Amino acid sequence: MQRIYSNTISTSGLTLVEALVVVALFTLLMGVIMMSVVHFYSFNAYTLAQAYQVQDARRGLERLVRDVREMTFADDGTFPLARMEEHLVGFYSDIDRDDSVEYVEYEVDGLLLEKRVYNATGSPPVYNTSPDEMYTLSEHVQNSIQDVSTFRYYDAYGALATATSTVTDIRYIEAEIIVNIDPVRDPGEFTLKSSAALRNLTEGF
Repeated sequence: MQRIYSNTISTSGLTLVEALVVVALFTLLMGVIMMSVVHFYSFNAYTLAQAYQVQDARRGLERLVRDVREMTFADDGTFPLARMEEHLVGFYSDIDRDDSVEYVEYEVDGLLLEKRVYNATGSPPVYNTSPDEMYTLSEHVQNSIQDVSTFRYYDAYGALATATSTVTDIRYIEAEIIVNIDPVRDPGEFTLKSSAALRNLTEGF
């Protein structure tokens, strides 16, 4: 009996068109995944940056309150509170507790919350006209842009200062700082508030 052998090989697989479709779908899927990853890290980087700025502003506000509470008469006898403006407060305080009183200014200038320190020199003491120390406490303060007062001033009876009030009337200062690194994006702005009494003053002045 003669045996007949078949050399036929059965093959199966993707056609060229099917392979192209698979590659296209894989590329599309990877693109979607990469975009999601980039968006995730971008959002988290923004949120983290916003948190850092809020923390910086909070520390700046804490410094302000501490310095205001230690407000006292200048080495040359000037009244403790020197300037009371909407976005700037200037006063005398022994901020480093070295028995020499410094002149200190906190100001919102554009988007910056700044602190400037002026030392007194000579005898009789004269305060320097240029700051001896200068600090940027926050870089994204929105008060000026939103027309919101950074500082508010109150007299001994709790009444808000008026146009006729003078520095000698003030016994209480309230500060409000609005922080937002990008006003058109979430998570949105943060408002920080604090206040301090001028506790070294008495009603005799």
